[in-house]
Amino acid sequence: MSSRQLLFKTFYRLGFVPWDGHPLATSLQQLIEGDGALPPGTALDLGCGTGDNSIYLAEHGWQVTGVDFVAKAVDKARAKAAAKKVDANFARADVTRLSSEGVGSNFGLIVDNGCLHGMSPDDRDAYVREVTAVAAPDARLLLVEFITGGSYGVPGIDPDEVKRRFAADWTLLSSGDEPALDHNGKNPARHYLFARAS
Repeated sequence: MSSRQLLFKTFYRLGFVPWDGHPLATSLQQLIEGDGALPPGTALDLGCGTGDNSIYLAEHGWQVTGVDFVAKAVDKARAKAAAKKVDANFARADVTRLSSEGVGSNFGLIVDNGCLHGMSPDDRDAYVREVTAVAAPDARLLLVEFITGGSYGVPGIDPDEVKRRFAADWTLLSSGDEPALDHNGKNPARHYLFARAS
Protein backbone atom coordinates (compact mmCIF):
# COMPACT_ATOMS: atom_id res chain seq x y z
CA MET A 1 0.00 0.00 0.00
CA SER A 2 1.37 3.40 -0.95
CA SER A 3 1.65 6.24 1.55
CA ARG A 4 -1.05 8.06 -0.45
CA GLN A 5 -3.47 5.17 -0.02
CA LEU A 6 -2.70 4.87 3.69
CA LEU A 7 -3.26 8.60 4.17
CA PHE A 8 -6.69 8.60 2.53
CA LYS A 9 -7.80 5.44 4.32
CA THR A 10 -6.84 7.15 7.59
CA PHE A 11 -8.77 10.29 6.63
CA TYR A 12 -11.93 8.26 5.97
CA ARG A 13 -11.47 6.26 9.17
CA LEU A 14 -11.23 9.50 11.17
CA GLY A 15 -14.11 11.10 9.27
CA PHE A 16 -11.86 13.92 8.02
CA VAL A 17 -13.07 14.31 4.44
CA PRO A 18 -13.16 18.04 3.65
CA TRP A 19 -13.65 17.30 -0.05
CA ASP A 20 -16.95 15.50 0.60
CA GLY A 21 -19.92 17.57 -0.52
CA HIS A 22 -17.80 20.22 -2.27
CA PRO A 23 -19.45 22.13 -5.12
CA LEU A 24 -19.47 20.37 -8.46
CA ALA A 25 -16.77 21.65 -10.77
CA THR A 26 -18.02 24.37 -13.09
CA SER A 27 -16.09 22.72 -15.92
CA LEU A 28 -17.99 19.45 -15.38
CA GLN A 29 -21.37 21.18 -15.33
CA GLN A 30 -20.47 23.07 -18.51
CA LEU A 31 -19.42 19.84 -20.23
CA ILE A 32 -22.65 18.06 -19.27
CA GLU A 33 -25.21 20.87 -19.41
CA GLY A 34 -23.64 23.81 -21.28
CA ASP A 35 -23.63 24.83 -24.92
CA GLY A 36 -22.40 21.89 -26.99
CA ALA A 37 -22.89 19.49 -24.07
CA LEU A 38 -21.73 15.93 -24.57
CA PRO A 39 -24.50 13.42 -25.29
CA PRO A 40 -24.82 10.87 -22.46
CA GLY A 41 -22.83 7.66 -22.77
CA THR A 42 -20.48 5.67 -20.58
CA ALA A 43 -18.45 7.49 -17.95
CA LEU A 44 -15.71 6.62 -15.47
CA ASP A 45 -15.26 8.73 -12.33
CA LEU A 46 -11.70 8.35 -11.00
CA GLY A 47 -11.12 8.71 -7.26
CA CYS A 48 -14.88 9.12 -6.88
CA GLY A 49 -14.84 9.47 -3.09
CA THR A 50 -18.42 9.44 -1.84
CA GLY A 51 -19.84 9.68 -5.34
CA ASP A 52 -20.96 13.27 -5.96
CA ASN A 53 -19.68 13.45 -9.55
CA SER A 54 -20.92 9.95 -10.35
CA ILE A 55 -24.39 10.72 -9.02
CA TYR A 56 -24.50 13.98 -10.98
CA LEU A 57 -23.54 12.18 -14.19
CA ALA A 58 -26.11 9.41 -13.62
CA GLU A 59 -28.81 12.02 -13.00
CA HIS A 60 -28.00 13.39 -16.45
CA GLY A 61 -28.37 10.06 -18.25
CA TRP A 62 -24.80 8.72 -18.10
CA GLN A 63 -23.99 5.07 -17.43
CA VAL A 64 -21.34 5.78 -14.83
CA THR A 65 -18.83 3.75 -12.87
CA GLY A 66 -17.16 5.44 -9.92
CA VAL A 67 -13.92 3.97 -8.59
CA ASP A 68 -11.97 4.62 -5.41
CA PHE A 69 -9.39 2.54 -3.54
CA VAL A 70 -10.94 3.33 -0.12
CA ALA A 71 -13.69 0.82 0.69
CA LYS A 72 -15.42 3.18 3.13
CA ALA A 73 -15.70 5.86 0.41
CA VAL A 74 -17.20 3.37 -2.05
CA ASP A 75 -19.71 2.17 0.57
CA LYS A 76 -20.77 5.77 1.25
CA ALA A 77 -21.10 6.45 -2.48
CA ARG A 78 -23.38 3.42 -2.91
CA ALA A 79 -25.53 4.52 0.04
CA LYS A 80 -25.75 8.09 -1.26
CA ALA A 81 -26.77 6.90 -4.75
CA ALA A 82 -29.37 4.52 -3.28
CA ALA A 83 -30.86 7.30 -1.15
CA LYS A 84 -31.22 9.44 -4.28
CA LYS A 85 -32.56 6.45 -6.26
CA VAL A 86 -29.78 6.92 -8.82
CA ASP A 87 -28.38 4.06 -10.88
CA ALA A 88 -24.60 4.31 -10.65
CA ASN A 89 -21.99 1.58 -10.30
CA PHE A 90 -19.23 1.89 -7.72
CA ALA A 91 -16.15 -0.30 -7.41
CA ARG A 92 -13.15 -0.44 -5.14
CA ALA A 93 -10.23 -0.15 -7.55
CA ASP A 94 -6.80 1.41 -7.88
CA VAL A 95 -6.64 4.00 -10.68
CA THR A 96 -3.05 2.91 -11.42
CA ARG A 97 -4.33 -0.59 -12.34
CA LEU A 98 -7.66 0.05 -14.03
CA SER A 99 -7.24 -2.39 -16.93
CA SER A 100 -6.67 -5.30 -14.54
CA GLU A 101 -9.25 -4.30 -11.90
CA GLY A 102 -12.34 -5.27 -13.93
CA VAL A 103 -13.93 -1.82 -14.04
CA GLY A 104 -14.63 -1.98 -17.76
CA SER A 105 -13.25 -0.21 -20.80
CA ASN A 106 -14.20 1.93 -23.79
CA PHE A 107 -15.44 4.80 -21.61
CA GLY A 108 -16.58 7.84 -23.57
CA LEU A 109 -16.01 10.25 -20.67
CA ILE A 110 -13.47 9.99 -17.89
CA VAL A 111 -13.53 12.50 -15.06
CA ASP A 112 -11.07 13.11 -12.24
CA ASN A 113 -11.86 15.72 -9.63
CA GLY A 114 -8.73 15.78 -7.48
CA CYS A 115 -7.12 12.36 -7.88
CA LEU A 116 -4.06 12.89 -10.06
CA HIS A 117 -2.76 15.86 -8.06
CA GLY A 118 -2.09 13.71 -4.99
CA MET A 119 0.01 11.03 -6.68
CA SER A 120 3.72 10.31 -6.74
CA PRO A 121 5.58 10.58 -10.09
CA ASP A 122 5.58 6.77 -10.55
CA ASP A 123 1.87 6.54 -9.81
CA ARG A 124 1.22 9.37 -12.27
CA ASP A 125 2.99 7.38 -15.00
CA ALA A 126 0.78 4.36 -14.30
CA TYR A 127 -2.34 6.53 -14.06
CA VAL A 128 -1.84 8.04 -17.52
CA ARG A 129 -1.18 4.60 -19.02
CA GLU A 130 -4.28 3.07 -17.39
CA VAL A 131 -6.62 5.97 -18.17
CA THR A 132 -5.58 5.73 -21.81
CA ALA A 133 -6.08 1.96 -21.80
CA VAL A 134 -9.74 2.15 -20.68
CA ALA A 135 -10.72 5.15 -22.82
CA ALA A 136 -12.83 4.88 -25.96
CA PRO A 137 -11.11 6.01 -29.20
CA ASP A 138 -13.03 9.31 -29.16
CA ALA A 139 -13.14 9.75 -25.37
CA ARG A 140 -13.07 13.01 -23.46
CA LEU A 141 -11.03 13.35 -20.27
CA LEU A 142 -11.79 16.09 -17.75
CA LEU A 143 -9.26 16.68 -14.98
CA VAL A 144 -9.76 19.12 -12.11
CA GLU A 145 -6.54 19.35 -10.09
CA PHE A 146 -4.90 21.63 -7.57
CA ILE A 147 -1.77 23.33 -8.81
CA THR A 148 1.48 22.90 -6.88
CA GLY A 149 1.15 24.83 -3.62
CA GLY A 150 -2.56 25.33 -4.24
CA SER A 151 -3.84 23.31 -1.30
CA TYR A 152 -2.59 21.98 1.97
CA GLY A 153 -2.22 18.22 2.14
CA VAL A 154 -1.70 17.37 -1.54
CA PRO A 155 1.38 17.90 -3.71
CA GLY A 156 -0.59 19.46 -6.55
CA ILE A 157 0.47 19.29 -10.18
CA ASP A 158 1.76 22.00 -12.50
CA PRO A 159 -0.21 22.69 -15.69
CA ASP A 160 2.87 22.01 -17.82
CA GLU A 161 3.24 18.56 -16.25
CA VAL A 162 -0.40 17.71 -16.94
CA LYS A 163 0.00 18.71 -20.60
CA ARG A 164 3.30 16.83 -20.96
CA ARG A 165 2.01 13.63 -19.39
CA PHE A 166 -0.98 13.39 -21.74
CA ALA A 167 0.66 14.77 -24.91
CA ALA A 168 1.35 11.39 -26.54
CA ASP A 169 -2.21 10.07 -26.62
CA TRP A 170 -4.49 13.01 -25.91
CA THR A 171 -5.17 16.44 -27.41
CA LEU A 172 -5.77 19.34 -25.02
CA LEU A 173 -9.03 21.07 -25.97
CA SER A 174 -9.21 23.64 -23.18
CA SER A 175 -7.90 24.48 -19.74
CA GLY A 176 -8.25 27.24 -17.18
CA ASP A 177 -9.06 28.18 -13.61
CA GLU A 178 -11.75 26.12 -11.87
CA PRO A 179 -14.04 28.71 -10.23
CA ALA A 180 -15.98 26.18 -8.14
CA LEU A 181 -12.84 25.56 -6.09
CA ASP A 182 -11.95 29.22 -5.61
CA HIS A 183 -10.69 29.94 -2.08
CA ASN A 184 -10.85 33.53 -0.84
CA GLY A 185 -10.15 34.99 -4.24
CA LYS A 186 -7.38 32.55 -5.04
CA ASN A 187 -7.68 29.98 -7.81
CA PRO A 188 -5.76 26.92 -6.58
CA ALA A 189 -7.32 24.53 -9.09
CA ARG A 190 -7.37 24.22 -12.85
CA HIS A 191 -9.44 22.14 -15.24
CA TYR A 192 -8.09 20.38 -18.33
CA LEU A 193 -10.30 18.92 -21.05
CA PHE A 194 -8.63 16.43 -23.37
CA ALA A 195 -9.81 14.43 -26.38
CA ARG A 196 -8.36 11.00 -27.10
CA ALA A 197 -6.03 11.35 -30.06
CA SER A 198 -6.92 9.05 -32.94
